[in-house]
Amino acid sequence: MVERPLPAAAHGLLAQARRVRTALGRGPGTMLWTQWGMPRVGVPPVVLLHGGSGSWMHWLRCIAPLVESGREVWAPDLPGCGGSDLPAGARDADDLVEPLHAGLQELLAGVPCDLVGFSFGALTGALLEAAHPGAARRLALVGAPGLGVPAARLPLRAWRHLQDPQAQDAVHRHNLAVLMLSDASAVDETALQLHAWNVAHDRLQRRRLSSTDALARALAAVACPVSVIYGEMDALYAGRVGSLEAVFRATGCDLRRFAVIPGAGHWVAYERPQAFLQALETAWGSATPQ
Repeated sequence: MVERPLPAAAHGLLAQARRVRTALGRGPGTMLWTQWGMPRVGVPPVVLLHGGSGSWMHWLRCIAPLVESGREVWAPDLPGCGGSDLPAGARDADDLVEPLHAGLQELLAGVPCDLVGFSFGALTGALLEAAHPGAARRLALVGAPGLGVPAARLPLRAWRHLQDPQAQDAVHRHNLAVLMLSDASAVDETALQLHAWNVAHDRLQRRRLSSTDALARALAAVACPVSVIYGEMDALYAGRVGSLEAVFRATGCDLRRFAVIPGAGHWVAYERPQAFLQALETAWGSATPQ
């Protein structure tokens, strides 16, 4: 299969970044972390967990503003995705918790972070904090699945059998419009390039916990403040996004804010980055630990 190029915006961010690898802890292989900004006393680092079949590039439009606001940012490629190796036997989010926690301990020396997870990364982040209380100072869940609420069945198309990159791109455009973005015109060249690269490097092929209530059960064991952000037009919960707040509250977690971004789909951090970052900042303001 032809190696797909990274978008120019990704090259620009990588030129300003430091990249570090940590051991997976179970068999050979490493996990790739990308860091921007510098640590600041009294200011927790931000850790961004990407969605399924993704990489750090799911946060492409948010990293620079976070750094410019004075935050240190870490964005790992979750095991089996992007530039990280796949742990032996890993199949789902629960298999990623220990290598993720080990990496955080090594890189942050036990300092609690502001943990932000998108979609599959939201599920992974909640499982991490439930298993290792105190890893996160605050937890923000973006476009989160795993609530025990049936998600819409979307007409996604397969692409791996296609040899022609143009034919692959046609499928990628379709899938981005169906699942990730509310407006097909928002599928620009950058989104297409990073999505094509991401899915080509996804080796974690079985993700079934997202269709269960695994996140809801994990949140029952999470003590840190929790904030939730969805795009108003998230295709997974079309017309039902507002009703999800009650599901989160029923878990008993310390839910500080439930925000819905107008005119945004599932990948809200890409489609409406300014509105997303404003919602995140507001959420953090209301989610300061006591």
